[in-house]
Amino acid sequence: MTATATAAATTLDRWEMVVGLEVHVQLKTRTKAFCSCSADFGAAPNANTCPVCLALPGALPVLNERAVGLATRAALALNCAVQPVSIFARKNYFYPDLPKGYQISQFDKPLALDGHIEIGTRAGGTPIRIGITRVHMEEDAGKSIHDRFAGVTAIDLNRSGVPLIEIVSEPDIRSAEQAGAYLRVLKQILEYIDVSDVNMEEGSLRVDANVSARRRGETKLGTKTEVKNMNSFSGVERALEVEFARHVGVLDAGGSIEQQTMLWDGTSVRPARSKEGSHDYRYFPEPDLPPLILAPEWIEQVRKDLPELPAARRSRFLEDYKLGEYDVDVLTANPRLADYYESVARAHGEPKAAANWVMGEVMATLKTSGEDVSRFRVRPADLAALLNLVRDGVVSHTAAKQIFGHMVATGDPPAQIAEREGLVKVDDDAQLAAWLDEVIAENPAEAERYRNGEKKLQGVLIGAVMKKSKGRADPRKLNQLLIARFAS
Repeated sequence: MTATATAAATTLDRWEMVVGLEVHVQLKTRTKAFCSCSADFGAAPNANTCPVCLALPGALPVLNERAVGLATRAALALNCAVQPVSIFARKNYFYPDLPKGYQISQFDKPLALDGHIEIGTRAGGTPIRIGITRVHMEEDAGKSIHDRFAGVTAIDLNRSGVPLIEIVSEPDIRSAEQAGAYLRVLKQILEYIDVSDVNMEEGSLRVDANVSARRRGETKLGTKTEVKNMNSFSGVERALEVEFARHVGVLDAGGSIEQQTMLWDGTSVRPARSKEGSHDYRYFPEPDLPPLILAPEWIEQVRKDLPELPAARRSRFLEDYKLGEYDVDVLTANPRLADYYESVARAHGEPKAAANWVMGEVMATLKTSGEDVSRFRVRPADLAALLNLVRDGVVSHTAAKQIFGHMVATGDPPAQIAEREGLVKVDDDAQLAAWLDEVIAENPAEAERYRNGEKKLQGVLIGAVMKKSKGRADPRKLNQLLIARFAS
């Protein structure tokens, strides 16, 4: 590290980053929040619109019941207290893709309050807990498209009215790394409870970051800026590092931070506008929607219906399947992979062998194809059947990999492929001896060196026989024959 870089790092060390995140999550509903238009992504521009989402005079909103259920499920999974009464409010501002001139949101009476999630542990083993201030419901705005027509901005209102929740964290995040960890844990929870596609590329998960700097040891918060336009978790981390460094540079030089909204362009931030406060939006209760009243027994039923959450599943995999922490982290990364693995492990009966295959052959194949495991041609029962063939000595491990390739290509069961492709293990002494004789004849130098004590060449000779037999030779018997051959 250069002297300049060292000095810069020392300067940053004197300051503490303080971050709060606002995460907007599109809910997985068939229709929009306040009308019956489709909420599907990818339709032709302005195809999914009606008088309500176009804000035509006289059109009235009707609340989507499923959106309420999904929002409540998310709030409970985030350890929030769901409020029995919440109020929708009009958030007033002008933007070309906001046809009403206001957004239906929630303000002083949100759906849920006072949650938290844990994102790991500190050096001493205590959990790092990030508070969640609130979860509230709102509708999405439309989309401005700047690159389709030269010199003209086009408006697509398909997204207008799609149901969202906004998850607002406490300013408990102290580093860009913690921000990334928070977002990954949050995304995983939302994916497990199936409330959203949480796809940043499609805009179903969007992040705004409020960042400030204060001297270490101080408790008073500094002036914050809001950073927008980040399209990946790594982008969020990098943007926070850059904006924090800018804050520190200004403050160290004796300047002051202006409360602004900043736009991230992938390498730097630039001011977009002065940051609004809540008073600028002139919130007032939405007159066209009654208060949202949720019965305590209904809230409790939603809680009971929650699926197993990631932390609980991770603990269970560690306990029930005796896997290592790395294996469990990989296998529980998303609920579909966890379901797939668990089905294989239960059907096969050997959790570690199942984990090795899922983390190895299965994940490598999925990565190459770009396919999701939920649409994978090799069903869990068929993979378990393949592992049973290996365990029972019907096929070798080498042959099993070939069989797996055929399963991916055809979807046929493994036993059928093994017979059809001639991959059933050969343990006939005469055939094994014939293959061994051929390999020795083809590799006389290696065979002689092995005879003279270079035992590491045993693997070379065995490998050559396995290749000649197309993986069918029984390795255990083959080893016995090789040792016997050179012992005489």
